[in-house]
Amino acid sequence: MADAIALIDDIFFLAKVSETAKQTGIALEIAATGEQLLKTAAANPAALILVDLNARQGALDAVERLCSANGAPNGPGNPRRVIAFLSHVQTDLAERARAAGCADVMPRSKFTANLAEILRGAKS
Repeated sequence: MADAIALIDDIFFLAKVSETAKQTGIALEIAATGEQLLKTAAANPAALILVDLNARQGALDAVERLCSANGAPNGPGNPRRVIAFLSHVQTDLAERARAAGCADVMPRSKFTANLAEILRGAKS
């Protein structure tokens, strides 16, 4: 079983996240689409779900469906932490993700700067 699941379709950024996960001892499972993320999350109790809101196929929809199906991630009664990240200039998209119930929405630069710490959070 994976410690974390990530929806990332940018192969260069995916390589960075995968390598950091390996270095921190976190088993990471990758989903290429929102639908694949939902199926993987349903079959895997991973504590951490990472969502690139710039993924081309269904990222925001996946966040909305994860939140409505499981109660608000990051909230009481839901042990899963969902972290969404995007370009810092996409404030409307960030607000839509927050409105969907995703409490952790951050610019890609902050996500990248804190990536190792974020991944280690999958084990705590």
